[in-house]
Amino acid sequence: MKRTIYLYLILLFNFFNLTAQQQKSIDHTLQLLNNNSVPYISVQELNEELLKGEVLIFDTRKKEEYQVSRIKNAKFIGEQLNAESLSLDALDKNHLIVVYCSIGVRSEDLGEVLLKKGFTNVKNLYGGIFLWKNRGFEVFDQLDRPTENIHAYNRFWGRLLKSGNKIY
Repeated sequence: MKRTIYLYLILLFNFFNLTAQQQKSIDHTLQLLNNNSVPYISVQELNEELLKGEVLIFDTRKKEEYQVSRIKNAKFIGEQLNAESLSLDALDKNHLIVVYCSIGVRSEDLGEVLLKKGFTNVKNLYGGIFLWKNRGFEVFDQLDRPTENIHAYNRFWGRLLKSGNKIY
């Protein structure tokens, strides 16, 4: 039993050590943590879709993250779909839906749920709000005003945010 626990702790330590090393870039982190079950959309492609005005954007972060800043017109759905966050029955199953979080890990989970519920055009924002801000696109506060503040989730993940003011 002790040996099993010891081996488990070694594996866990190695995973976090590898994660910390890989976290030097969003690309490596997404390769490590995502399984590409939801097709990606780039920040540039999302910006073009926003200009057309025909995209639904769902923020899958925690409420306190969403309250600091969000992508224009993003609707808060949180980390889990529930009746309070979103009424799925009223949505067109073929409409373009983009899910995002800090970098695209949590949003992949919610994208999978949407795909299982029959939505056919779900995309995960590659690099999430961090890459969105890193590439110079605007984010907005609760009053829909441009802001430089970005909730960086925590100091570990915040290393991937290179632009704006990190809020924890």
